[in-house]
Amino acid sequence: MIKLIKKIIKKMTLQTPSLLNGVQNNLHYAEKDEEKKTFGNLNSDKTFYVIKRTPGTGLFSNVTFVLNHLKICKEKNYIPIIDMKNFKTIYNEAKSIKRTDNAWEYYFRNLSHYSLDEIYKSKNVIFTSNKFFSHFTYNIDLDEDLVKLLQNDIKLNKILEKTFFKISKIFNGKKILGIHFRGTSYKRSPGHPLPATKGQMYKMTKKIIEREKVDKIFLVTEELNYLNFFKKKFPDKLLYLNCCFRSDKNDAFKKYPRRLHRYKMGREAILETLLLSKCDYFIYLCSNVSSAAISFNLNKKQKRFEINNGINSKNIIISQYFWYLKSILPKYFGGL
Repeated sequence: MIKLIKKIIKKMTLQTPSLLNGVQNNLHYAEKDEEKKTFGNLNSDKTFYVIKRTPGTGLFSNVTFVLNHLKICKEKNYIPIIDMKNFKTIYNEAKSIKRTDNAWEYYFRNLSHYSLDEIYKSKNVIFTSNKFFSHFTYNIDLDEDLVKLLQNDIKLNKILEKTFFKISKIFNGKKILGIHFRGTSYKRSPGHPLPATKGQMYKMTKKIIEREKVDKIFLVTEELNYLNFFKKKFPDKLLYLNCCFRSDKNDAFKKYPRRLHRYKMGREAILETLLLSKCDYFIYLCSNVSSAAISFNLNKKQKRFEINNGINSKNIIISQYFWYLKSILPKYFGGL
């Protein structure tokens, strides 16, 4: 039984990419709630707050983590520094991307004009913990402070910003229904929202298309099976980013199927989330992506439709089967 439990935990857990296996972080630190260090005498009148999360998880889970710490920085007048160079994440590549080894700067602009080299010669440096504390907000859209920080402080780098504006032109002049259809690991994640079934998603999609006279559907899903389902059901209306990695297994970070795969995973997550935010209508399940899309609020008139199936069991064994059972049971027996 113990071996079985360990095997299930291993399958559920986001695996550290081989790039990070055996790699030591370049800076020694203790895992405390936060730790203060002195590296030199520079900037003695300032306090730098190094936000790190290694190896981290999904892109917008990491963004949510950063935003909660930026809130602390605002309260205490710290200067925020995001270090995903010395403290590597699942998105770090072995080679520099856009002349940086800091995975945060693959996608976003630096939060200050200070370089990491200068920080690590400074007198007052605080390191965050990797922990996502219980007092942190898990959903950006539920915290007005986090929404403001996301909209005002988190800026795309120029290259990604240009790419987004170019792609978003496909929406011009059309009524677009955005759909975030989670699958794979979300069906088995303890304590997470239970995802929609194909039947639920098809029924709601069809209803909104007919009622609102929608021109196109923009689908975001990591599950290949779900993409193929929508191709079959809505062949003339479907839009999606063809470049994105999709699979019917929870293996996105367990293999390396294309050049710069880890960098591209983060890039695609950001582009898809921003495009969802721009849609006229939005069908979603509670997740880091949907929360970020709502918080970016790029379409002020967006109408939103949440599918709420409740929460999966927190029991690690029960959670592996709970969604599958509910998905086949009739509603009068507690099914979906």
